[in-house]
Amino acid sequence: MPVMLLALAWLARTLVLALVLLFLLPLAAHALWWWSRDDLAPDWATADWSSARLLPAATAAPEALLRIYAARVGRWRGIFAHHTWIVVKEAGAARYTRYDVVGWGRPVRTDAYAADARWFGNPPQVVLARDGAAAADAIPRIRAAVAAYPYAQAGSYSAWPGPNSNTFVAHVLRAVPELAVALPPTALGKDFSERLVAWTPSGTGLQLSARGYLGLTLGWVEGIEVNVLGAVAGLDLRRPALKLPGWGRIGMDPAGATGTLIAPTARS
Repeated sequence: MPVMLLALAWLARTLVLALVLLFLLPLAAHALWWWSRDDLAPDWATADWSSARLLPAATAAPEALLRIYAARVGRWRGIFAHHTWIVVKEAGAARYTRYDVVGWGRPVRTDAYAADARWFGNPPQVVLARDGAAAADAIPRIRAAVAAYPYAQAGSYSAWPGPNSNTFVAHVLRAVPELAVALPPTALGKDFSERLVAWTPSGTGLQLSARGYLGLTLGWVEGIEVNVLGAVAGLDLRRPALKLPGWGRIGMDPAGATGTLIAPTARS
């Protein structure tokens, strides 16, 4: 019995140390960095929601196009989370279509903002970029998945732990697993699920989720991720990177992206 008690005490100390080193310290450091910025928009009304000019005019891009963007959310919540959305354009189309989920009214919105707009003043970063045939093949299924999103009713949105904007994008990615991309670890809500066990969005592994409060993800594309109250720590072995709460992904770009998702940059 003493041996068992010692083992349990060692395990408890190890878990507490891991929680401090992998979750609390990164979040605290990121909070200090976040509040040291002098370019944070004080409120919704004064924030910059204009185009970040990442996309050419739709008429100047004749091929089909698919983008997934992520941008830090506003005020103190930016310490923890990104907002993600989807942009599509069929070949020859004269305009882009943007899909988001928001927290007021009916959650799923189409073209509520410019396709590549800043979010609460924070510039978007690219999570996924596909052009040409790869985009054209995916767009019909993306539109179908948007229409089939199960939390589209007014009042169904929950900022934490979900379903929210990142739950929506993860749902769409599950409909097109060959896109083979993982949302940033700071996409709080991406792990929300009413199923205890499910395939990862890429279909390359398994995800255990207690409705987004706690979870474990093991996948070739997603890597190893541990979710504690929505904060994610982990490791990407396929494209080596460390994933830390607050800071996000630090290392190689995720496949298909043109920019890393790490600490948010200042407003441009």
